[in-house]
Amino acid sequence: MPKKTSAATQEFVTIKDIRDGVIILKGGQLCSILLASSVNFALKSTDEQEAILQQFQTFINTLDFSLQIYVQSRRLNIEPYLQILATREANQDNDLMRVQLREYIEFIRTFNAEVDIMSKNFYVVVPYSPTPVNITRGITSLFTGSTKATNTLPAEQQFEENRTQLEQRVALVTSGLSSAGVRTVQLKEADLVELFYHIYNPMDAVGNAPTRTN
Repeated sequence: MPKKTSAATQEFVTIKDIRDGVIILKGGQLCSILLASSVNFALKSTDEQEAILQQFQTFINTLDFSLQIYVQSRRLNIEPYLQILATREANQDNDLMRVQLREYIEFIRTFNAEVDIMSKNFYVVVPYSPTPVNITRGITSLFTGSTKATNTLPAEQQFEENRTQLEQRVALVTSGLSSAGVRTVQLKEADLVELFYHIYNPMDAVGNAPTRTN
């Protein structure tokens, strides 16, 4: 029974490998994931809102490939933040400030127990699907429908060439979103592993609160 369960789980996960920040799917498609910042759109003036929409529309119109936008909501873990506050309370010389810190800690702990405080992360998935080409027959294989190659590129060289194409798309997306005021960071291997762990284990999806108090 355990073997059957393991096999079924592996079939459900479409990821074959993660190399150098690039996700390799079982079908051969490559993907990169960008963590995107949010924009306080409602707080912008009317002119600023219109400018953001125009920039985003221009960005979308320049794309000749599809994108996926993924929003992840995670319950906020405030314990690291409360520990920092508790340390500052212990080191506080001013009695009034010490009392205020203690009351603030209790308020945050009580509020978090009554209300689920959620954090949201925004991700942009940039895909690239390699087109199989028989380098012996050349480009004619694309029109004949034959993808069986007798002399294909070495696997490592093929991966590097495909990754170059993917990186060009990532650069285009990064530049386009930046023009609309959205900052992006490409996820590395450790970040990708953590992201997919929480996707496939939603009960463990807990985010950390900011640790800065100033």
